[in-house]
Amino acid sequence: MTEIVCIVCPKGCHLNVEETAGDYRVTGQGCERGEAYGCEEMRNPTRIITSTVKITGAAHRRCPVKTKYAIPKRLIPDAMRLLDNIELASPVMEGDIVVDNICGTGIPFVTTRSL
Repeated sequence: MTEIVCIVCPKGCHLNVEETAGDYRVTGQGCERGEAYGCEEMRNPTRIITSTVKITGAAHRRCPVKTKYAIPKRLIPDAMRLLDNIELASPVMEGDIVVDNICGTGIPFVTTRSL
């Protein structure tokens, strides 16, 4: 049995997830979304990454970016390395694509602020 904290809503339910016959049984959830989260977290955990990249010619030296959708948790270190040598030039608009295909997922890093 694995205990995880649900992050779907602010309640932060403590879920107990037990593997049974190739599926998962979740207890401790306060809603159906918690049950779905617990199962998915065991099968294929994903996260949205937020970070910053260098930018020149803007009021700030760093531009905030994020993955447009959640990517597999195991790819986070490789995805972060993709941002190491990125340097944007102002102007950039919120939603501009910074990296178009993170580690073959088809998911981009996008800017989250216009600078």
